[in-house]
Amino acid sequence: MRSLRSTASAALALAATLVALTGCTHEGGRIAMGPTGGTPVEGGTATMALPPAATPNWIFPIGAPGYGASYNYAIQTLLYMPVYDAVQEKGELTTTGPSTLGLKPTYSDGNTTVTLPLRHGVTWSDGTQVTARDLEFWFNLVKANKADWGNYSVGTMPDNVKKFEVVDDHTVRLRLDRAYNPDWFTANQLTLMRAMPQHAWDATKDGGKVGDFDRTTKGAKAVFARLTQHAKSLGSYGSDPLWKTVNGPWKLAGWRDTGQVTIVPNEKYTGPKSERPHLDKVVFKPFTTSDSEYNVLRSGGVDYGYIPPSVMAQKEKFQDKGYRVDPWEGWAATYIVYNFNSTHAGPAMSQLYVRQAMQHLVDQKAMSKVIWQGSATATLGPVPVTPKSQYLSEKMEHNQYPFSVAKATSLLSAHGWKTDDGVARCVRPGSGDDECGTGIGKNDPLELTLLSQSGSTETTNMMQELKSSLSKAGIGLTVRQQPLNSVLGNSVPCKKKDSGCDWDMSFFGTAGSWYYPLNPSGEQLFSTGASANFGNYSDKKADRLIRAVQYAPDMKAVHEYGEYLAEQLPVMWMPNPAYQVSVIRNDLRGIEQNPTVTFAPQHWYYVNNSKSVKNSQSVKKEAAK
Repeated sequence: MRSLRSTASAALALAATLVALTGCTHEGGRIAMGPTGGTPVEGGTATMALPPAATPNWIFPIGAPGYGASYNYAIQTLLYMPVYDAVQEKGELTTTGPSTLGLKPTYSDGNTTVTLPLRHGVTWSDGTQVTARDLEFWFNLVKANKADWGNYSVGTMPDNVKKFEVVDDHTVRLRLDRAYNPDWFTANQLTLMRAMPQHAWDATKDGGKVGDFDRTTKGAKAVFARLTQHAKSLGSYGSDPLWKTVNGPWKLAGWRDTGQVTIVPNEKYTGPKSERPHLDKVVFKPFTTSDSEYNVLRSGGVDYGYIPPSVMAQKEKFQDKGYRVDPWEGWAATYIVYNFNSTHAGPAMSQLYVRQAMQHLVDQKAMSKVIWQGSATATLGPVPVTPKSQYLSEKMEHNQYPFSVAKATSLLSAHGWKTDDGVARCVRPGSGDDECGTGIGKNDPLELTLLSQSGSTETTNMMQELKSSLSKAGIGLTVRQQPLNSVLGNSVPCKKKDSGCDWDMSFFGTAGSWYYPLNPSGEQLFSTGASANFGNYSDKKADRLIRAVQYAPDMKAVHEYGEYLAEQLPVMWMPNPAYQVSVIRNDLRGIEQNPTVTFAPQHWYYVNNSKSVKNSQSVKKEAAK
């Protein structure tokens, strides 16, 4: 999701294709971004609908496992300027721009050293200058608490940084433990870095003095524990002084337990003028279901919302009312997680032939056509199929496990399973080639439990379709629906004997399960011990191939990785839907739907004759009286 012109030419092709995802139109061979123009009017309030059952619940810029939802990060970047991020500049995606604190990184010493220059003149909202010390603060906390960081995977950031150097107030230098592919390192590692207010947060206890406690492991652990404790107190976000020290274009005006978040312009913002908000207020509004959001949208209660794919045929009704309909597609993969450490079905999940049989029972074409009304595409492996990119090999374009009940039942029968009364049971236990596999006992049924995201009719229908398909091969599936945050919280990596390790499968992909950085490597998802490897998948060859993607500056490594994981099925590949089919007021402009599912409301503005703006101005006049 980055073009990385300065660091890796390999990214350029994908950057060009990703632009087509953002609601663009083709004009004379040139790709133009979505609706802009008009005469901007300062002020007004915009309400944006959040995905069904998606409740923002984490503000601390170091995300904890189970709190990694994309909307958490998207809101954080509005309060705390990202160091590097996927930003849209002149119709392309790049890692640097006016909204980023970091400027173009420089690689040297055979790609073993990277120097990061920082933007000058940026201050925190209390007037303190943002410096390299604020990046060091983040690095020290992450290094001492990496097991509690949601983005950690063994061998990557911070493990791969041999030495963190503060060169001066606006320059950081990283001495790496070996040579890395600049494409991968910038897109997948530098984008993890954050600047946090060391001068305000570096205390080991509430009311204690602020010092350099992060520079010792003991102190860094104490500081991190304190900040994490505050971050878990969702109801106090709006009043907690910790979160009032920001450096982004917005500041927090309210964060309810329900997940409704309100932001207003940070009047002390010192970043580029192009990033200063036009609106008076932005409200991110949660909904329990897509139907409830749809009803509010129809009544005009949302300025930037979405419609279920099932009502795509009615989009003209919204266009007639002054809205534009714009599918928001992403650089993503969608899947169901297998829990290889499940106390119940772990032994079955660990058998490749079982995963192959189940993948043959996923009718992605039918699900995409009937349930998603054509707004979803197939996920065939760890590399997104669309948009087509240099990261996708010819082999990865083809489905290795097309829908076939016959192939699924044949695989199970060949490995010692027999179906009676609609239930497949193991009749040949053991570890031989024609036996059920280690840990599976005689007459054990092939019955599974799936935690699934609630709030979406499409997801509910998809899970019922999957249940029906699996039953045709004697596989029983019990679906338990929960709000998204509950599914994420209950699907964290666990050990085989843990009491919370009794779940077999997990789905949280109504809006896509995983949104990639530009280089779709799998260190966070599929490497052994990675924090986002929720199902505890572990394969030595996969680990080796993932490392090769990080080191080799060519496409061979990522092709080998993608083809192997597509075959090995570390997860169950499912149809990848558009993030949402957006419905946006036509007088609300400046919206670019970033494929990485971040947003920049500082660019949004109303045009003349906007009812919302007039209402806002009337309120201001009354307040002045």
